[in-house]
Amino acid sequence: MYFVYVLECVDKSFYVGCTNNLKKRSGQHNNSKYGAYYTKLRRPVKLIYQESFDTLITARRREKEIKGWRREKKLDLIKK
Repeated sequence: MYFVYVLECVDKSFYVGCTNNLKKRSGQHNNSKYGAYYTKLRRPVKLIYQESFDTLITARRREKEIKGWRREKKLDLIKK
């Protein structure tokens, strides 16, 4: 199982990522040196959205799609 997720950073910006272990990756974003550079500068972060996929390729495609959206469209997705 693979997950596409959206984090909200302390500065209210969004970070979109993909992982096969959502719990571990969320912890890394907040507590470890293995978090993304973007989120390291904007801690703490909060998981606000997730989707699951059977294959990595479909998860990566969805991640890329969401990353290309404007903030308003991401907010609409999160609100649903």
